Amino acid sequence: MTIHNEIITVQLKNIMVTDPIADFLTRIRNAQMAGHRIVEIPASNLKKRMTEILYNQGYILKYKFEDDNKQGVIKIALKYDPRTKAPAIQSLERISRPGLRQYSGPAGLRRVKNGLGVAIISTSKGVMTDKEAKAQNVGGEVLCFVA
Repeated sequence: MTIHNEIITVQLKNIMVTDPIADFLTRIRNAQMAGHRIVEIPASNLKKRMTEILYNQGYILKYKFEDDNKQGVIKIALKYDPRTKAPAIQSLERISRPGLRQYSGPAGLRRVKNGLGVAIISTSKGVMTDKEAKAQNVGGEVLCFVA
């Protein structure tokens, strides 16, 4: 019986993620719902840039990129309201999915939560917010909405 349980455990550790951006957003969402202060996420260049954008927009407290001789880990310190203990990120919504990509030009980028949130866009000039994409007059794949 224990051998069978060990095999299942090993199989769960080696699960291949088909949508790493959705995994990134879900880990943050789940950590906030559980009230965790820090969340660890497997690193990639896209996830690192998304983390920097979340930090620059004031949605997370701080972050740290650690190298673990594999792909690395991103440690994110989540931000909460000191009085109400509510998370700073109210909603994380994945827009473009592997099965249905969503692209938009600079004129077609819609406002998130009436301008209170941000959209993260992957453009030919790098990953940036919707406001930066409009300022540089570039469009791209709309990865997610954060509010």
